[in-house]
Amino acid sequence: QVQLVESGGGSVQAGGSLRLSCAASGYTASNYCMGWFRQAPGKEREGVAAMDSDGSTSYADSVKGQFTISKDNAKNTLYLQMNSLKPEDTAMYYCAAAAFVSSSARLDPRKYNRWGQGTQVTVSS
Repeated sequence: QVQLVESGGGSVQAGGSLRLSCAASGYTASNYCMGWFRQAPGKEREGVAAMDSDGSTSYADSVKGQFTISKDNAKNTLYLQMNSLKPEDTAMYYCAAAAFVSSSARLDPRKYNRWGQGTQVTVSS
């Protein structure tokens, strides 16, 4: 069965870095659009970064130059490198995948139907 498992979250001081991983099984990640989303308490889930099957990427304006999405097709794994972390980045981070997503909608969580369990990221000031 299709499964996405996130790891790499934790607690870090402002200015620190974390690398999140999303291991996919039951399907080939390279054939899907995959993305990272986050949700803070009391707020809606928002798209952070996404990569289409052709390698094209999208980033939320708030994380451009700070986060980098990448994938390892051989390992069927998606990554999110998070640098210069700020308290505002504190949230539960989710990995998601979808078979078809237009370029303009890559960061819309409503377009994704496969989700991981999430990994918590907490940034202290």
